[in-house]
Amino acid sequence: SSESNAYYGRPIRRLVCLTERVEDLVAEFNRRIVLGAVNESDADKMDSDDPDENRRYRSFKKLMEWCPSARNLLRSSAEHEILAFAYNKLNEGSDGARGDDSASLKCAVADWLMERTPTPNPTIHRQDKSGRGFYNDVTGGLLCPVDYDWSNPIVRASIRDYHPDFRITACSWPSFLYEDGCYDPQNPANGLFKGKLLVKAFKRVFTSPTSTYEEQPADLAACSVRKKNSAERRTRRDLRFALSSAGSWRIVDDEFNHQEFYDNIVDYLELPPSPEAAKDVDDLLLWWNQKVFGRKFVSDYRPQHANKMSVAMTLARR
Repeated sequence: SSESNAYYGRPIRRLVCLTERVEDLVAEFNRRIVLGAVNESDADKMDSDDPDENRRYRSFKKLMEWCPSARNLLRSSAEHEILAFAYNKLNEGSDGARGDDSASLKCAVADWLMERTPTPNPTIHRQDKSGRGFYNDVTGGLLCPVDYDWSNPIVRASIRDYHPDFRITACSWPSFLYEDGCYDPQNPANGLFKGKLLVKAFKRVFTSPTSTYEEQPADLAACSVRKKNSAERRTRRDLRFALSSAGSWRIVDDEFNHQEFYDNIVDYLELPPSPEAAKDVDDLLLWWNQKVFGRKFVSDYRPQHANKMSVAMTLARR
């Protein structure tokens, strides 16, 4: 039914992609079929010279995983008009979930920041975002690119005055992404994606609001962040929006392009250029799983290589 499609579309913005419509993701799969792919397995092997097409196809794969109703529609023999209507309902559900999450974080972020010592002045209001962003020293410091020194009053004034030497774009990581806001230009990956507000925002959306106040998470039955790294990166985009002064969601906020920001995070997590970089991502996801789900279920998200352990080695020599 149309209602169920709207419901099943809710995970799309959380787990699949930031802005793409369902029909566009399906169109990328169909494009590969037209080019000669016989099935999804063949399509997986057909990398494009266009990175956007490759990103779109990876999002299509996530759509098939996290939205079974979309997979059922793709396999059905329904007419084009029926499919278009169903895809539209999935889109409505996905956009509705994004709106709900943004509204929830808007209030939660204000509460978290107002609990700081000293208390932010001026006050960060729960409903009114006009005093956030770079107009406020606290939210401005969290949003400030790590390439600039927010503690310098000249830098703060230049950012607020839109000085061309201090542009706010997706070419820089915002400070809130880093653990304790500390950035080391000699080791730029150190502490990246470990900001405390990030963990709080993820927990609020994907576990429960009360879990945001747990320093050591209860050992939950693990649904690995490895499987949900789409959610983790979207949380970063949501948190940036909650910290900003923008009253409504838009892809480009002044000069900051949220789609580029999202794509940079996706590429960092999904396209490591070397085995060493892949291990860094693996270690980062382990850190996230322990922060969100606790340490008890570590085997769920980093299984042992049992075939290399002492029991297997002993049995192999008998």
